[in-house]
Amino acid sequence: MGEGRLTVRKAWIVAGAALAAGLSFVMLLVVGVYIVAGNLAGGVGGASKALAKGAVPAAYSALVQKWGNLCPAINPALLAAQLYQESGFNPKAQSAAAAQGIAQFIPGTWATHGMDGDGDGDRDVWDPNDAIPSAASYDCKLASYVKDVPGDPTKNMLASYNAGAYAVIKYKGVPPYKETQNYVKTITTLQQSFAAPVSRVDPSKQAAGAIYYAQKKLGTLYLWGGDGTAEDNGRFDCSGLTKAAYESVGITLPRVANDQWNAGPHPAREELLPGDLVFFSDDLTNSRAIRHVGIYVGGGYMIDAPRTGAVIRFDPIDTPDYFGATRVTEDGAKALPTTV
Repeated sequence: MGEGRLTVRKAWIVAGAALAAGLSFVMLLVVGVYIVAGNLAGGVGGASKALAKGAVPAAYSALVQKWGNLCPAINPALLAAQLYQESGFNPKAQSAAAAQGIAQFIPGTWATHGMDGDGDGDRDVWDPNDAIPSAASYDCKLASYVKDVPGDPTKNMLASYNAGAYAVIKYKGVPPYKETQNYVKTITTLQQSFAAPVSRVDPSKQAAGAIYYAQKKLGTLYLWGGDGTAEDNGRFDCSGLTKAAYESVGITLPRVANDQWNAGPHPAREELLPGDLVFFSDDLTNSRAIRHVGIYVGGGYMIDAPRTGAVIRFDPIDTPDYFGATRVTEDGAKALPTTV
């Protein structure tokens, strides 16, 4: 216990010195981040077929992993990205256009492509055990329609999902429709946040600026729901702080922590770099249950807005409720839906 207290005391001394150093601390981070970025450039592989830890709620993870390997045009991370984009993994979701369930099938499409995924004798659009296999099956069916079209089979499949297979065949690839092109880019980008990385992921070039912003807020009193506005007297809650920090460097994140998790790929604990978002949850199997987020600053510490009655401060990240981390990317943040 004595050694543990000494370690924490040393960390706080270092943190205090860093705070006193002000801009020089940030400049070291800037240099460090850019040096690592240069060293690691080009070191990122494609999406893995394995899902990142907890990226899909535990109730659906096995289904997504199994059916995401149904055909070469899809993978579990891509299927997860579609489900998140469509419903936020909400099996009761219903849109104004009558799209229903976790996979948001419209009735006509479900009547043709819905399947009895769990073999219980019915095809229920509201049951993820039917809807998730049906979504994968429908993706693969679309891929088969456009298998002879030049280009990337996955992108052609996604374009078919959005614009119809005829349009993909007609234009010999993703058609020149802005909506369709955005849909394809969104899903293929978003899949990175559901995939377990197969190699080290590049650091964000905006990380040092985000830390600088958060550092300037140290000592500010917490406010639940606070965004740092004049109406909030410059106060923040945890995700309000991280959102504002990245907004200061031109990256717009969702408002709540469990959606911020999907703003990029997920480095392992030993791969953390300053600027990574670090997340905490009482359910380590489900990213939708994340309840807290901070900005990693190195040495096992983050800057965070912890709770009512506390101030923005340095806190350790190695606690039993540590969920994981996200390396924020511009494309990843842009791909996130505004509502899920």
